[in-house]
Amino acid sequence: MSKNFYHYPVWVRLWHLTNAILCLFLIVTGFSMLYSDPDRALVVKFQRAVSIHNVCGVLLTISYTAFLIGNIFTENGRHYLVAVKGMAERLWKQARYYGFGYFKGEEAPFPVTGTRKFNPLQQVSYVGVMYFILPMLFVTGWALMFPEFILKRFLGFSGVFLTDQFHVILGFLVVVFLCIHLYVSTMGKSPLSNFRSIITGWQESH
Repeated sequence: MSKNFYHYPVWVRLWHLTNAILCLFLIVTGFSMLYSDPDRALVVKFQRAVSIHNVCGVLLTISYTAFLIGNIFTENGRHYLVAVKGMAERLWKQARYYGFGYFKGEEAPFPVTGTRKFNPLQQVSYVGVMYFILPMLFVTGWALMFPEFILKRFLGFSGVFLTDQFHVILGFLVVVFLCIHLYVSTMGKSPLSNFRSIITGWQESH
């Protein structure tokens, strides 16, 4: 008989909540800066959006550093170690389940257990976002806060312009990831079970 198990320690839940709040502010202010001008506000006035965006970016950098330290010194880090052997087969099984199996009531090929937090697609996407996209987002964001350190010209283009465009693209990728993350989170024992687990720390068994 299956039973619930404690899956999310306090520090992971607090980190997750902090990230969710900061990302919401960053998305709103980011869109406000991108699709408005200094004289017309989209959601937040341009200059205020810049200030809020910068503060939240600094706080998210600190939060991300805490995440890295936590993964180094706790068991949480093992969930981000991807096994290369057999990866393609595992990814296909999980993709098929998301595309067809879930809607036909099939059992998940890689259910969450006490030792496995992510399925193969989640693991690969989380590693890609947390260890590649986010670091580049932080680097470009900090560079835009201190543009004097950016190359003035690169390949015939303004260095600030290229850095800004790269930052925007990375931001959009994070938004896409968050939308998919929220959708996939509804594919638990019930549509809200995974959301409850990140609040209580206890994962509901299937």
